[in-house]
Amino acid sequence: MPGSPAVSAHLVIFGATGDLAVRKIYPALASLCHNSLLSPAMRIVAVGRTPLATHAYVQNLRPRLEPTIPAPCLENLLPRITYLGMDPTEPGAAAELSTLLDTMDAGQTHTRIFYFAVPPTAYASLAMRLGEAGLGREKPGQAVRLVVEKPFGRDLASAKELDWVLHHFFSEEQIFRIDHYMAKETVQNVLFLRFANVLFEPLWNRRYIDHISITAAESLGVGRRAEFYDQAGVLRDMFQNHMMMLLALCAMEPPSSFEAELVRDERSKVYRALRSLDISHLPENLVLGQYGPGTIQGQPVPGYTQEPGIAPDSTTPTFAWMRVFLDNWRWHGVPFYMCSGKRLAEKRTEIAIHFKDVPISMFHQSKDPHIPANRLILGIYPDELVRLEIQTKGHGSHTITHTQAMDFMYGASSTDRIDDYAKVLLDCIIGDQTLFWRQDAVELCWSFLTPILEHCNCPEHAVPLHQYPAGSLGPERPVKSTAFANCEKE
Repeated sequence: MPGSPAVSAHLVIFGATGDLAVRKIYPALASLCHNSLLSPAMRIVAVGRTPLATHAYVQNLRPRLEPTIPAPCLENLLPRITYLGMDPTEPGAAAELSTLLDTMDAGQTHTRIFYFAVPPTAYASLAMRLGEAGLGREKPGQAVRLVVEKPFGRDLASAKELDWVLHHFFSEEQIFRIDHYMAKETVQNVLFLRFANVLFEPLWNRRYIDHISITAAESLGVGRRAEFYDQAGVLRDMFQNHMMMLLALCAMEPPSSFEAELVRDERSKVYRALRSLDISHLPENLVLGQYGPGTIQGQPVPGYTQEPGIAPDSTTPTFAWMRVFLDNWRWHGVPFYMCSGKRLAEKRTEIAIHFKDVPISMFHQSKDPHIPANRLILGIYPDELVRLEIQTKGHGSHTITHTQAMDFMYGASSTDRIDDYAKVLLDCIIGDQTLFWRQDAVELCWSFLTPILEHCNCPEHAVPLHQYPAGSLGPERPVKSTAFANCEKE
């Protein structure tokens, strides 16, 4: 992608003094700048509640960015910034922003991107103020984009309410619901691996695949997100978005062409095929846990309820294992195991495709006549890789099989990659929604998860919350695991 034509746009960052802007958005802009993907005419409006002049904001920002951004990129980026100190949800504030943007346009047409790097509770009021000031209306030759981070609501009702407000002032085509997981090369490559290779797609169905496991394990605790996380928990934080997106990429049908709406149509079909979990037998398909004190990399760490900002009696789950099924022709009867948690033994994200066993073993003289099934591992973190595990003859033996792995490492084959967050930000600039969530998909996922959340919150029917030591593999699952936290079955 480096070397692609730069697109003229003005970026407005709401919450510009916050953690997301400093850790993610500005480094992403620097990555685009480094690869000549920012138009020289692009300007950045940083909006924050703290009353500051632009030079003071830039002066405060510089030392926070210097450790992560090369000096040439930083010197290119900082002069583009204009700071606007105000509460954007107050009446009249958006009109001031509108005047500033008109001045910046100087008679030219620039795409306008409004990035909500603010708490989700502020999305609705902020969108209303922008809409009331006419900032959602597009002029001839000028596009308007609204970028919102997950979570997209807390449940189905709140997601619909948020969408109603957003759509009152912005069209669905203008709304970019960002999921940075989708910017990772290995995640995007799932579709290429499936649909650009005759080798795998004929086997990608219930006849040859035994089960699929999707893992997103973290070794960190809640950190500075305590207030948000204690209200959300692992199901809202990870399953409604990241895990469901990975599920759809594994299970979707091929679109007729690689166009944004067609790809998103197929992802939504996966969510429509999700079988509702049987609430009366929920513990067989859902395991919840909360980390206690333990050890990570040889260092003692506190339990969840000992973390700063967390109530001692909190029952928020930090771990979830879920078994789901898709009621469609391709996947009927194939379980998908999704697993995510905090304070586990290591940070690891991967998709594992477990093929079925060979129908019969001819190697009767082997000490272990069972032949391990083939596996296809799509590593997302720490290594972006594709690994195919096959069986070969063991050395010096006529009958013993040996598992061999064939690896393809992404980092070793690419020298011009841009930052993951930069990829989704660039897609916002050029208007490509392939990697973003659409309204129907968000609501379909909430339709699946909301009954589970309601049942778990009901004292009479609550799913047990299992304690697990920090640094462990998490609670036991109904399906026995043979590998680190990835919900595999023997």
